[in-house]
Amino acid sequence: MNEPSTETRSVVVEREFPFPPEKIWRALTQPHLIEEWLMKNDFEPIVGHCFNLRRTPKPDVNIVVDCQVQIVEPNKTLSYTWAAYGLKSVVTWTLTPTRTGTHLRMEQSGFRPDQQQAYQGAKGGWQRFFATLQRVLARID
Repeated sequence: MNEPSTETRSVVVEREFPFPPEKIWRALTQPHLIEEWLMKNDFEPIVGHCFNLRRTPKPDVNIVVDCQVQIVEPNKTLSYTWAAYGLKSVVTWTLTPTRTGTHLRMEQSGFRPDQQQAYQGAKGGWQRFFATLQRVLARID
């Protein structure tokens, strides 16, 4: 019998930032800062908290991502589910202090083989989000 493939793929983006983990943690967990680099949201860094990410790129297009917080380890690890358009995935942020700042790793896992478009979209999207995050971090104290 041929079982459907349960193999999933991940999008991983890693970057070194010249800022302490505490500063990056604020940008990942404070709603007004998340809105600046990602999307409007009602995020709270509390395990089990359900929240939405919302964006309206065009007047007739509403993007809504349903999320639930899974892991909160201040200044170290943040993880939440990410569900939209049939994609059920998990986004995990890992912050590792370095000599010159922080190594930030983002992994979005759970892309099925039939979700190639979502996978490619996430690959490009997270690169843009990281670039915007870098600008936000450079601006805030």
